[in-house]
Amino acid sequence: MADTAAAKAYLEAQLVELKERQERIAQDLATPLNPDSSEQAVELEDDASLEGQAALLVREIASVQRALTRIKNGTYGECVRCGEQISAKRLDARPEAALCIRCARQEQ
Repeated sequence: MADTAAAKAYLEAQLVELKERQERIAQDLATPLNPDSSEQAVELEDDASLEGQAALLVREIASVQRALTRIKNGTYGECVRCGEQISAKRLDARPEAALCIRCARQEQ
């Protein structure tokens, strides 16, 4: 998504979707446990999974918000580490990418 306007539209839509998922998870986690102890065990396992998903969503939301900030600041498409341009193919695959492929590989 070398086209910044298209990237912005995509990222804004993705942000809405991620926040909706986050809200659904929060609602599920707020639901009181079943009084039946065997059902509680299952619900607790489900809650643990939902908490893991919630943590991932927080990271994804932050990543998308940072990408939108880079668009606003005019630095979208520049690697935040080395300053080189991020390839259009990488931005097409991961519009929220903050690192060029070389810097991303160094992090792994």
